[in-house]
Amino acid sequence: MTTNTNSLIPEPAPEDGVTAFYSEVVRSLTQASVPVLLGGGYALEFYTHTGRHLKDLDLFVYRRDWERVLALFNRNGFRTELNFPHWLGKVHCADQFIDIIFSSGNGLCEVDPLWFKYAPSGKVFDCPIQVCPPEEMIWSKAFIMERERFDGADIAHLILKWGIHMDWDRLLWRFDQHWRVLLSHLIPFDHIYHPARLCIPEPIRRELFQLLQIETASPTPNQPVCRGTLLSRSQYQIDIVDFGFTDARVIPAGKMSTAEAATWTAAADSGDENRESLDANIDRQ
Repeated sequence: MTTNTNSLIPEPAPEDGVTAFYSEVVRSLTQASVPVLLGGGYALEFYTHTGRHLKDLDLFVYRRDWERVLALFNRNGFRTELNFPHWLGKVHCADQFIDIIFSSGNGLCEVDPLWFKYAPSGKVFDCPIQVCPPEEMIWSKAFIMERERFDGADIAHLILKWGIHMDWDRLLWRFDQHWRVLLSHLIPFDHIYHPARLCIPEPIRRELFQLLQIETASPTPNQPVCRGTLLSRSQYQIDIVDFGFTDARVIPAGKMSTAEAATWTAAADSGDENRESLDANIDRQ
């Protein structure tokens, strides 16, 4: 993948205290040697230059580093909270906050060493920082299909602007058994940008369609698992509660505990979480 070493990342219009807060958090993590990646709208703008309005900041870390982040910013006088233990916490300063992310809302897309290995370098708020790789951004964004949010356009723009540089084999490997989700985004891409079809390597299309043919000819699984909950935490609850399906998010089918899945779903039902948390799953995912 071609990298944009030391590329300057577009920044929002300055607001009282916001830029200073964002800058201090990034600098503090860097000085404390906490591996950190820039995600969200800033990362999307880094790759696509679509002129997206930039406001909230998303930073990605290893799950194991959350306690270090917590201790660091508590010592520095900021308020911290672990909103959802399976994927997201926050650092607060007055009425501003930064999301600290280490997985995804559905529990699938945990930050691992490959996020850092393939992350290009950039600079934001005059601070050097690595940026979430486009492959991992697509992987996590692809599962966001809520009633109020669908990240398909972000994925299409990432492929359009960066597809010829991407490691498609790694991207397909990331999706693993959920390769159908990747396919579900590639088909509309061809419809949206038909002249730009070469952004997607033809061998990747062939492999995905071969997988589809093999699956079509395979026996139907006996266990009724609903994977819709990986795409929307609320719209498929009836399948789990009333229709007898197993929740694909929950161990052993998925990576979340029953309690984690229930808490994440309840937040959508109650409206307790704010819009920013809904969006934090890789561009305010």
